[in-house]
Amino acid sequence: MADIKLNDKAKRIADHLAALGGSLRIEVKHLANGTRILDCGVVSEGGLQAGIGLAKLCTSGLAEIELVPGKLGDIEWPFVQVHTDWPVAACMASQYAGWQISVGKYFAMGSGPMRAAYGKEELFDRIGYREHASHVIGVLESRKLPSEEVSEYLAGKLDLEPSQITLAVAPASSLAGTVQVVARSVETALHKLHDLGFDLGQVVSGYGTAPLPPTAADEVEAIGRTNDAILYGGHVVLWVRSSDERLKEIGPRVPSCSSSDYGAPFSAIFERYHRDFYKMDPHLFSPAAVTFVNLTTGRRHRFGATDHGILMHSFGS
Repeated sequence: MADIKLNDKAKRIADHLAALGGSLRIEVKHLANGTRILDCGVVSEGGLQAGIGLAKLCTSGLAEIELVPGKLGDIEWPFVQVHTDWPVAACMASQYAGWQISVGKYFAMGSGPMRAAYGKEELFDRIGYREHASHVIGVLESRKLPSEEVSEYLAGKLDLEPSQITLAVAPASSLAGTVQVVARSVETALHKLHDLGFDLGQVVSGYGTAPLPPTAADEVEAIGRTNDAILYGGHVVLWVRSSDERLKEIGPRVPSCSSSDYGAPFSAIFERYHRDFYKMDPHLFSPAAVTFVNLTTGRRHRFGATDHGILMHSFGS
């Protein structure tokens, strides 16, 4: 993968979001040590455009993300649409929330290109990409804004000064946080393929849609609804260069229906395992349906199906 300077690309987006600030209902703050904070839904209200901005930060600007009209059954519904010609860089090197940040009582799931600058996940060995950056951009899913202690912890891990870090923050229970989580349809498909041992270098482009759920009143309900949007409503199309035999072999194992936990709203599954993510079947976390378009042979292969009944139950309709 070429040196595409993810953090430089994301910084331009972060600077643009900071400049717009109040018009996006984003509050820009600076900690005493110089770390820039973009509050997209913790204290500030945020909104749809803040959520799209967060998703673009997560993907370092290498994906187009927008809201498009769709339907759940016969009900008109907004969907989050993602498409990228840099799927591995945008979704795996940047968007995947692979950095669990725990400092004292503060916890957040970290995504964005700061992960590529840190580079400690095994994933970066597989995709063959890390980068050095003079300013890093991170996105934190959390109900709290990070403190100086948190930014200094990150600065130590990244071998940077705190003033060289920008952190955008929103919880899943905010409108902006809901948008950025549901914008992960392509990412979940790629991560599932990675777990199954598929060569991600064969994936050329990606497209995905998933319904935007109603914003939840609390974080557990929000986690449930945003996961259900992808598990039961997400459809991803991947353009690949592979053999049809390989796609037919691996394809049925990619959609969420391949998991033994499939078939109930995420919140119910979560409670079944006493709210312990790590006891859940990791193969559940993937889109409801995946279509492969084989550029080598011109053939199309679709696996899985969406389930709007579970979605409507999850969304409270």
